[in-house]
Amino acid sequence: MTVTKTATYEILTESSAAALAVRLGLFSSKSTLTCREIGDGNLNLVFRVYDQEQKKGLIIKQAVPYAKVVGESWPLSLDRARIESSALIRQAEHAPHLVPKVYYSDTELAVTVLEDLSHLTIARKGLIEGYDYPHLSEDIGEFLGKTLFYSSDYALDPKVKERLCKQFINPDLCDITENLVFTDPFFDNETNDFEEELRGEAEKLWGNGALKLEAAKLKKRFITSSETLIHGDLHTGSIFAGDAETKVIDPEFACYGPIGFDIGQFIANLFLNALAREENRRGPLYSHVETVWNTFSRTFSEAWEKDSLDQYKHAPGRLEATLKQALEDAAGFAGCELIRRTIGLAHVADLDTIAPFDRQIRQKTLTLRTGAALIEKRSSFRTPKDIIEAFQSLL
Repeated sequence: MTVTKTATYEILTESSAAALAVRLGLFSSKSTLTCREIGDGNLNLVFRVYDQEQKKGLIIKQAVPYAKVVGESWPLSLDRARIESSALIRQAEHAPHLVPKVYYSDTELAVTVLEDLSHLTIARKGLIEGYDYPHLSEDIGEFLGKTLFYSSDYALDPKVKERLCKQFINPDLCDITENLVFTDPFFDNETNDFEEELRGEAEKLWGNGALKLEAAKLKKRFITSSETLIHGDLHTGSIFAGDAETKVIDPEFACYGPIGFDIGQFIANLFLNALAREENRRGPLYSHVETVWNTFSRTFSEAWEKDSLDQYKHAPGRLEATLKQALEDAAGFAGCELIRRTIGLAHVADLDTIAPFDRQIRQKTLTLRTGAALIEKRSSFRTPKDIIEAFQSLL
């Protein structure tokens, strides 16, 4: 992979993105290319450049200097493109089969050129359509176990860890998480976005002092616990999936944070899809919740035994306490994600496409209540089955 700097930043168009691919030597100047902007996220432009004759494509992703979901009134640093490409490269050191290849990055143009994964489907879309992806949670569990262990204090020399912490300082996107996940949904904030029919339920949440205290504790944990390099935004829209292949994408929110954060985000998004399904179709989602934790904990434990540098690695209960904290955190972070995806700024199609409308409101009401329960009861959970049972008890 090549990392370089160009003279000036300019926002790409479909024609200039195709021209960039040729200029970089990724396609011949004689190639018959098509280029289409396919981004449906909140922050970036995403172009697919395709060579019609060679049947070969690639993805050009460019950060723009503001949040697309809001517009130029919400400026953002372009450095998130460097963060993303650096995170993908580091993740590929330990789970190369679970992330896209990075072909090129340009820090000044805020561009990353990536492997084309068009043969796969965004997991959220497939889950909404009823696909269950038999290997999804096992693959994500492996990804989490390896990437979270090998970027942590347990696996790294302290000087290396300190260097990585500095490399992945990500203030703009961490600020988004701190506000949109951990703060705004717990107050009557103007950034919140929800149906008027949910106002009564939202006001109950805003008036729940005990819940807000626990949300504050989780926010502090996110801010202060630099345990490992996290993906930072591991929802089902950040995963490409197929019957036998899984790829984790979009780690532009990557930073040093608590081990349980990514796990909780993924579990929450499985629950969001479960809430959108009829009761008799939820079983595969619950199985995914168990499998992702069990695979993560097994993979993390094996790496601990093999490669931990921690002088206390064999102290009785040391590993178990680490995993217990991760599960407790994951449950709390999952609760925050459920709440923010219901009444916060960025919604998910799982809930917003539920029909008819009265059922959508009922399911969103349940999402808020289950989110609060996961936050408040998180210290009592010992297994992923405990989390599932707490979720099911309110449905």
